Amino acid sequence: MDLSISAMLGVLLKCGAVLLVFNEIRGLVLAAPILYGMYQAGGSLMAIWIGFCSLAGVALSVLVPLLAAKKLRGAIQASR
Repeated sequence: MDLSISAMLGVLLKCGAVLLVFNEIRGLVLAAPILYGMYQAGGSLMAIWIGFCSLAGVALSVLVPLLAAKKLRGAIQASR
């Protein structure tokens, strides 16, 4: 029973890694309009702040799943 659960978690982690790559691509697609908007606004302080906040949100949407996958992988390794 433990082997099947371990194998299932391994498959889920691999699927999660693929989804993480797609999430990274999504982040790049979301960052392009933000950077273009900052360019169009002339680089004002407000545009830079809004751009920074938007890009930080995109970065968090990429980094949080990555950290969760690492913790889950560590928990699986520890259980073996």
